[in-house]
Amino acid sequence: KFAAHRKPLVRMAVAALLLSPLALLHTHAHVPAHFGSRLLAHSSITLARSVNLAAAVHRTRTSPVMTTSTPPTLDVSRYMSKSRDSATSKYIMQQVMIRVKDPKKSLDFYCDVLGFNLIMYREFPQWKFNVYFVASCDPATIPGTPEEQWAFCMRTPGCIELTWNYGSETEEGAVYNTGNSDATGSQDGQKVRGGFGHLGITVPDVYEACERFQSLGCEFAKTPNAGGMKGLAFVKDPDGYLVEVLPQGEMITKPVDCAGVAVDGGAGYKDNSK
Repeated sequence: KFAAHRKPLVRMAVAALLLSPLALLHTHAHVPAHFGSRLLAHSSITLARSVNLAAAVHRTRTSPVMTTSTPPTLDVSRYMSKSRDSATSKYIMQQVMIRVKDPKKSLDFYCDVLGFNLIMYREFPQWKFNVYFVASCDPATIPGTPEEQWAFCMRTPGCIELTWNYGSETEEGAVYNTGNSDATGSQDGQKVRGGFGHLGITVPDVYEACERFQSLGCEFAKTPNAGGMKGLAFVKDPDGYLVEVLPQGEMITKPVDCAGVAVDGGAGYKDNSK
């Protein structure tokens, strides 16, 4: 950047030099001697002003321009008000899939800690993987045969498909990248700014749910009062995937959360992807 501004600075420096005391005295050699001190003082001031001007121009050209802007907005009204197309009217958001290291630990977490039920599973030994579909539902509605369970699963919104690749449970350490500033699986050992963020559940009371999660030994990425956004939490599943915990009603806060963090405490907002 400095090289781009070197020529203008050189020109300013030369100009200042031409106005230096010695140059002026030489140019005005015919000036009486008793004017010498005045001429020196005047030329010194001129030189100082030239140098200050050159420095100011350099700062202006090389310093970043600070601007303020408002976040971009997007008119989303039509996406909320549009009628469903007949071609898609029976589509549902049925599942999200995550790979898990140990199916037993994952099923314990999603079924015992979060309260879901296993509604369908399939084993594929020829390809060395199994899939387990968990969902929040009344267990009395889950059919008894594999064929009926398949049909039931495909009509149930919001399932999580837990995919287990045989042998991953014997590997050391974390196996799968969680998408949140995670170095697992990267070729250079550097953290990856992944696109996946988190799963999410809603509960009647976030603070009470987190007290329960803590009593069951869960690890938190954020307790309700931590961070800049209060009244919500992030708990980790056995593979480190984040599960957001939100209230089913109004977003409320309580004075102290399960980790002892006061509502006016905790650090500021953190972007989990970085």
